Amino acid sequence: MQHFLSTVDWTRDQLDSLLNLAADLKKEPIRDDLRGKSIAMLFLNPSLRTRTSFELGMQQLGGIAIVLQPGKDAWGVEFEPGAVMNGEAEEHISEVAGVLSRYCDLIALRAFPLFEDWEVDREDAVIRALARYSTVPVVNMETIVHPCQELALMMTLKEKLGTVQNRKFLLTWTWHPRPLNTAVANSALLIASKFGMDVTLLCPEEAYRLDSQFESAAAQFAEESGGSFRVMHDIDDAYSEVDVVYAKSWGALPYYGRPEEEWALRQKYRNFMVDETKMALTNNALFSHCLPLRRNVKATDGVMNADYCVALDEAENRLHVQKAIMLNLLGH
Repeated sequence: MQHFLSTVDWTRDQLDSLLNLAADLKKEPIRDDLRGKSIAMLFLNPSLRTRTSFELGMQQLGGIAIVLQPGKDAWGVEFEPGAVMNGEAEEHISEVAGVLSRYCDLIALRAFPLFEDWEVDREDAVIRALARYSTVPVVNMETIVHPCQELALMMTLKEKLGTVQNRKFLLTWTWHPRPLNTAVANSALLIASKFGMDVTLLCPEEAYRLDSQFESAAAQFAEESGGSFRVMHDIDDAYSEVDVVYAKSWGALPYYGRPEEEWALRQKYRNFMVDETKMALTNNALFSHCLPLRRNVKATDGVMNADYCVALDEAENRLHVQKAIMLNLLGH
């Protein structure tokens, strides 16, 4: 039984197969392959695109999607093994996974890190606990990585660029009033490097580097795929002649769990917002973002409204790639 927890666990050929299936599904969206099948979706955090696209996707394949919000419309869940459950949680993940595995054919989970201790959160223990106790395939709807977003991004780049091999991909940090999850940035790094792009990570200073497990994986994937990976702090040099600009804000990991201290660091980097001047330095690059995006904070209206902005295309492709994932995990 295979789960979809991280693209690190999938080969490029396997991911290409998913993307090819997603392209077919985009042409023929309504199918009956999953008639009688079901997916239970556990949302520990808010969602717009993820919930809508998974729920609609399963319906378009003939199946049933059930949405659960532990702590709201379902019991609060404890994920820690051996926990003495004398707090708020009413049910352990072992029983949750066991019950849902008997009801449903797939289980999906969205669970952001707790922003308390990165050494704990970087292990991605919550979704791995679900996968350990589940007897059906598990799908990651975002934890410390966002593999569904990765596939939507790569599908969009292939549609717009054709071949992506050695195209120049810039992942740029952008300003935001508070430190956010690194998941989408981690994932963008992984997928672009796995598909042989020449990847640049632009961030204000060393404190905003991504976790070593993801940077190391990107360097390894780049070597294996014939691409490249580098880290830069100079805005003009990083934007120069790139083919894709992908923007995301995230918190500085050395200050993880200490947002007041991190604020003193980030407030001086508002100049990292993506604007028309920066985009003019590129090779007529595409621009995208996973959404939601704060306009005129992360990127200007001019960038978001430009013909080169493909953020809505990427958002649409979430629907198609997630249908491909569900079909693949259920043997279709």
